[in-house]
Amino acid sequence: MPSNLSSRETTLLIAALALAAFAIWGPFTPQPAGYHDFADRRAMLDVPFALDVLSSLAFAAAGLAGLRVLAALPPRTVTNMQRAMAALFFAGLLLTAAASAWYHWDPDNASLAVDRTATAMACAGLLGFAVATHVSERAAAATGLALLALGPVAVRTWLATGDLLPWTTLQAGGMALLVWLGLLRRRFGAPDVHWAAVILALVGAKLLEMADHDVHQLTDGLLAGHALQHAAAAAAAWPVVAALAALRPQRERRAFATLTRVSSHPG
Repeated sequence: MPSNLSSRETTLLIAALALAAFAIWGPFTPQPAGYHDFADRRAMLDVPFALDVLSSLAFAAAGLAGLRVLAALPPRTVTNMQRAMAALFFAGLLLTAAASAWYHWDPDNASLAVDRTATAMACAGLLGFAVATHVSERAAAATGLALLALGPVAVRTWLATGDLLPWTTLQAGGMALLVWLGLLRRRFGAPDVHWAAVILALVGAKLLEMADHDVHQLTDGLLAGHALQHAAAAAAAWPVVAALAALRPQRERRAFATLTRVSSHPG
C-alpha cells in the first residue's frame, strides 16, 4: 500500500479492491425471471407503460435543478473536483431520465443495458462527489473515473454472460461506501450534504422497486412500486442540490427557497 495515502484513502482503496474481487470471483447471479414484467401496464395517450415512462422525468427535474444551481455558484465556492463530480452526477441524471423512459417504453435487455449504463454515470458522479467532500480530490477523481469505466463493463458482462453480480456489487457496494462516507466528518469548506436523506431515499427506491406488484395490488391498481421508485431515486439528488444552493449568495438562496416551496405546494 503506498505510504503517502491517508487513512481514509487507504480504507477506500481496500474496500474498492474487496468489492472488485467479489464482483469477479463471487457466485454467478442471474437476473430474476420476469424482470421486465412490470405491474402497471396502462397506456396513456399512446404511451405504453405510461406511469413508468413519465415518472422517469423526475430524474430530469433533479438533474436540471442541480446543473442550474451549480452554474450559479461563484468561482472557488467549491473545489474544481467537487464541481466536476457534481456536474457528472447531474448530467448522469439527465441521461438516466432519457434512458429510463426509453427502457420502459419497450422493456427488454437491450434497452435495460442503456438504462443501467446511464445510471452508472450518475452513480459515478454521486459517489465521486461524496469522496471529494469527505476524503480527497485525488481519491474522488479515481473513484469517478473507475466507476465511469467499470459501470459499462458490468453491464456488458451481464449482457454477455447473464451474470448480474458485477452490476449488483457496483450498486450495493456504492451504497455501503456512501454510508461509510456519510459517517465521516466532511472536509473543511465542503458542502454540507444531508447524506442520511440521500441514503434513505436510495434504500426506499430499492424497496419500492422490489415491491412493484405488491404496491400495485395494495393501491387497487392506482400506482405501482416502480413509478414510485423513480420518484424516490430522484429525490436522493435533492439533498445535494440543497447543499450546493446553500453556498450561493443570500438573495439567490431566498429565491431558491421560494421556488422550492412553490414546487412543493402547487395549489
